[in-house]
Amino acid sequence: NETMLAIIDGDVFKSSTRNQPWWDDRADRIGIPEPIPYLVEDDPQLVARWAAVEDASDYGSAQTPAGELRYLAVPLKNPAGQTEGVFVVADFRDLEKQEVDGAVRSAAQISVTTLIIGLVLFYALSGRILNRVEAVRWTAQRITDSDMTRRLPVEGNDEISQLAATFNDLLDRLSEAFSTQRSFIDDAGHELRTPITIIRGHLELMGDDPNERRETVALVTDELDRMTRMVEDLLMLAKAQRPDFLNLTAVDVKELTDELNTKVRGLAIREWGLDGSGVGIIESDRQRLTQAVMQLAQNAVQHTNDRDRIWIGSKVANDEARFWVRDTGPGISKEEQERIFNRFARAKSQRRASDGMGLGLALVKAIAEGHNGRVRLLSAEGQGSTFTIIIPIDQPYTDPEEPSR
Repeated sequence: NETMLAIIDGDVFKSSTRNQPWWDDRADRIGIPEPIPYLVEDDPQLVARWAAVEDASDYGSAQTPAGELRYLAVPLKNPAGQTEGVFVVADFRDLEKQEVDGAVRSAAQISVTTLIIGLVLFYALSGRILNRVEAVRWTAQRITDSDMTRRLPVEGNDEISQLAATFNDLLDRLSEAFSTQRSFIDDAGHELRTPITIIRGHLELMGDDPNERRETVALVTDELDRMTRMVEDLLMLAKAQRPDFLNLTAVDVKELTDELNTKVRGLAIREWGLDGSGVGIIESDRQRLTQAVMQLAQNAVQHTNDRDRIWIGSKVANDEARFWVRDTGPGISKEEQERIFNRFARAKSQRRASDGMGLGLALVKAIAEGHNGRVRLLSAEGQGSTFTIIIPIDQPYTDPEEPSR
């Protein structure tokens, strides 16, 4: 869209629009642009205007059959200051505008096409995503505390599928928590109803006889003590979920084991034995560990007679401390081992010497898990049982500012 020419003595000397550029003889070999549609050197008015340029450059525009022409005419002077010719550079703006307009139209067409395709894809993808999000909302609306069986379908491995899987896991945990809570409330209500009924019945039938009144008071007091123990155990199980459940200190395992060996011998007449003492210092709650081991020993006493043997022991190895109670009692069946650590669960035993409330092993489990540990049971019917509390030597640091577990 550009042309250049020189005017000397009023005549056009050379033009870049004819054949090849006058400044480059290699144009034949490298190729030249297509000729412009209008040759300005053939326009006498323009040539005359540019030839009249003497002292100062002339910048302006003119209308041609090819459209608007913008030009710059510069006088060429010799060392004496005399003008010997004019050099002109001219540009066809309309032709350049046509090229720009064509490029803009092409870009606009491509942009519109891309936008339409993008909108179609976005509509299809967003519809799919929104449908699955709507499924999550629909399922969540229909979940109640009495019906938590609904689950979301998990398809693929994208973010929505991961959200659905996480949502299903949450529902599983909530369902299990609600089920445990309902069972706990039902069992607690049943366990508390029995002593309340006994107390009410005896108080209603209590007469004026002093001996009868003493017997009734003793019986009512015993039932009230049993209810008090149950409430205290339930409160401790609830407290096990709080961060202040344990009072961690440095505990000597051998010293604690010897102390436990002395205490358990006062529970009942049994063939007591020491199975070994671990050597080492652990970070734990001494009172809670004592409570857990004593509970295991009491549990062993309840399922044995005075001819059975009961051992306690401890060991420190592989960054873990182990405390166990082993007996020669009747053992526990595989079916009962699955439920024996649940609240209010009782093992069936012909030798059972107590009508406990079934909270003891649940407390042992809570204490072990409070120490970031676990309880392991090895038992078989007719071969006795071994309960082992396994806890890490060092407890992980927990920030007191963090919410409770």
